[in-house]
Amino acid sequence: MPIARVLLGAVSFALAGAAMGQPCATEHCLSATVVGIADGDTLTLLVSDAGRRAEKRLRLTEIDAPERAQPWGSRARQALAGKVFQREVQVASAGEDRYGRLLGRVYVGGRDVNREMVREGHAWVYRRYSSDIWLLDDERRAREARRGLWSLPEADQVAPWEWRRNGRRRTVAVAPANAAAEAFVCGAKSTCREMASCQEARFHLTQCAVATLDGDGDGEPCESLCRNQP
Repeated sequence: MPIARVLLGAVSFALAGAAMGQPCATEHCLSATVVGIADGDTLTLLVSDAGRRAEKRLRLTEIDAPERAQPWGSRARQALAGKVFQREVQVASAGEDRYGRLLGRVYVGGRDVNREMVREGHAWVYRRYSSDIWLLDDERRAREARRGLWSLPEADQVAPWEWRRNGRRRTVAVAPANAAAEAFVCGAKSTCREMASCQEARFHLTQCAVATLDGDGDGEPCESLCRNQP
């Protein structure tokens, strides 16, 4: 089934349910616990299937959050985690995409998490796959109020689909501590164990927004590498 048709169906069920005070329509509703957050629009669910518990990847429908290597990517991921991580959620399911990920709209206590991500400036409306006109109004208001990613310089407000189209991996040359030329690449690494030097760790923190490298929030990544570095 074409993705557009699947997503249109998801919107119809979600809107119909909301009108009745039941945002997650019963026959298309899945209850699960969120056990992982990949980015601002993708998470991992722990679901029960025929008495067995299994993990399932979920892609939030109708929104598109910044990629993790984009400006605001890490903050969008953190925002989604703050709303749903280790919490029981309801998913208005819309089938699966070609990658085998579940597609759906997520609710916590009746709150529409997909909509909140747009309202708070953590995601764009995914225009290619959305038919919810109210989401566009939410995005406009967030932009006008300069919430979330809309507070960034205009040059950094790149829609994720444009970012992906232009290539997610960007090579940026930086002056290394030694005389040898070196280039670091956003999106290639995300943990301190993968960093070969403090300089590389700083690049990934400041240029690629990999916030997990700064565990204590002091602005300095990977203390084991950078503790005595100028």
